[in-house]
Amino acid sequence: MTTELMDRGDAAGDAQPDPAAPGAEVRNPFLVALGERVRTLRSRRGMTRKAVALAADVSERHLANLEYGTGNASILVLLQVAQALHCTLAELLGDITTSSPEWLLIRELLEHRNEADLRRARQALAELMGAGSDDRTRHARIALIGLRGAGKSTLGKRLADDLGYAFIELSREIEKFAGCGISEIHNLYGAHAYRRYERRALEEAIQIYPEVVIATPGGLVSDSANFNLMLSHCYTVWLQADPADHMTRVAAQGDMRPMAGNKEAMEDLNRILEGRSAFYSKADLAFNTSQYKLDEGFAALRAQVRKELKLPV
Repeated sequence: MTTELMDRGDAAGDAQPDPAAPGAEVRNPFLVALGERVRTLRSRRGMTRKAVALAADVSERHLANLEYGTGNASILVLLQVAQALHCTLAELLGDITTSSPEWLLIRELLEHRNEADLRRARQALAELMGAGSDDRTRHARIALIGLRGAGKSTLGKRLADDLGYAFIELSREIEKFAGCGISEIHNLYGAHAYRRYERRALEEAIQIYPEVVIATPGGLVSDSANFNLMLSHCYTVWLQADPADHMTRVAAQGDMRPMAGNKEAMEDLNRILEGRSAFYSKADLAFNTSQYKLDEGFAALRAQVRKELKLPV
């Protein structure tokens, strides 16, 4: 049985709708761009509309609607069309890495590589593009990453004092730039504005402080541009902790919100950890604070950092 698109109009056959015609529906720009990509990919593959429709198990009329931006397809139908065109769903939807032959060739080189190979490729690209710092400069800036309650502020301040470095909490710098608190930034201006303030604060910290320990917000790794900037210019340490310790420490700071509906809060925390762990693991060093009491933990962290940076212990 043929899978159909959810029509936007009753265009018949393969006739292209005329957007200038009286009463013509204003087409959604995303759907128009999607349709253009479908036509481009079909032409690139040398396939007729009939051949693609047959391979995708959709009617020619509905494929025509999709190509001309008047048909709103379901995800499953788009997946079928992508398979018929021998491309990924990301390519069909306009992933930037499919936007030019060079992007496609680079992606082909990186596809199916393991994490170690990809890391080396990223570092080589950063060096080639002049986007990073040399190791000596990078090692003089230590960025602590991890979820709230991992000990970034407490251990970061002690580590900075021990090394004779400056210490900054990036969240406080973000608030200075915005002129309001973190929650207000999100509520008033949205996540995109917050990320812009975050990048501005990170860029200034890198430019101003040649030697610094930076306690970063837990979600910084969620923005690939900001995270890449930090990885290129800072020696990164992932401060880990058991989920229960994260919750207890945040509550001890006077914030009881995470404890409301404890079961749901723990589930949310575990999901966040699971979603971010792959990014946190890109850090140069991982250190689990749950294994130690505060003084013991600092001593162990201090020893590891000094050893990695080839400083006297």
